[in-house]
Amino acid sequence: MIHDAFNGDADGICALHQLRLAEPVDSILITGVKRDIGLLRKIQAEAGDQVNALDIAVEKNVEALVALLERGVHVRWFDHHNPGELPSHPNFEAIIDTSADVCTSLLVDRHLGGAHRAWAVAAAFGDNLADAARAAARPLGLDDARLDQLRELGECLNYNGYGDSLDDLHFHPAELYRGLHDYIDPFDFLRESPEFRRLAQGYAEDMALAQACRPIEERPSGAVYALPDAAWARRVSGVFANALATAHPRRAHALLTRSPRGHFVVSVRAPLVNKTGADELCKRFPSGGGRKAAAGINALPEADIPAFIAAFLETYPG
Repeated sequence: MIHDAFNGDADGICALHQLRLAEPVDSILITGVKRDIGLLRKIQAEAGDQVNALDIAVEKNVEALVALLERGVHVRWFDHHNPGELPSHPNFEAIIDTSADVCTSLLVDRHLGGAHRAWAVAAAFGDNLADAARAAARPLGLDDARLDQLRELGECLNYNGYGDSLDDLHFHPAELYRGLHDYIDPFDFLRESPEFRRLAQGYAEDMALAQACRPIEERPSGAVYALPDAAWARRVSGVFANALATAHPRRAHALLTRSPRGHFVVSVRAPLVNKTGADELCKRFPSGGGRKAAAGINALPEADIPAFIAAFLETYPG
């Protein structure tokens, strides 16, 4: 039995899509909202089974990973987040690169020798790695209009992954993956898919609401936004953070979105001209983590907001 555990954002979906185009097989899909990354605990696998983990941090799954390996399960791991200490086991294959300009889909693309690269380009755009996306796309010979289409695809797929629960999303990520997996060519998906049309419309509507928000703290080196307890705000938090980073490449950004559970969910983007510090900043708070250029905190109590803002401005002083 094969189990595919993947992040519910653009990078996770496109990484698995490339892998399954190259290695077609029926598998059990394990995924969820973007921040639901402790996916291995949901896997019931036996000796001889295989698990593929894509775009989820080893560090957040290490206990379940060790248990699977000791049970005789083979695990292959593609990721670009800080993994912590990796287990050493003959059943474990780790394809991990934490460089700031790498995403999981680009790692899968590298592994497959560029076999389905256009999907990796879309994922890199969705992960706000525009320079890396364009570099990867050069051998494809795409004009600016086609590149812009892949950018829109990546952003819309990424947008669907954000939410406090699956009820916030337009599509369950497994459902979106299945719809997308019918297409070898991303441009066919863009032209024909009802899923893409729905995502593009929702993205435009939610971004218009987000862009009307003003920062609660703003300096030349960084800006902090607070978004309300609303489904649109939870859906748009990550892509709005990416848009702000692109619009102000020398500035760091933090979005604090109120959860229906009372706490705040935090998205941090390092300045595009200096893609460092986001992971270490977020790790200073319980439930925080991520990568150097983009990281987050899953549950920040309201009482800790002043401490977070102080730490954010200390990390990015200008």
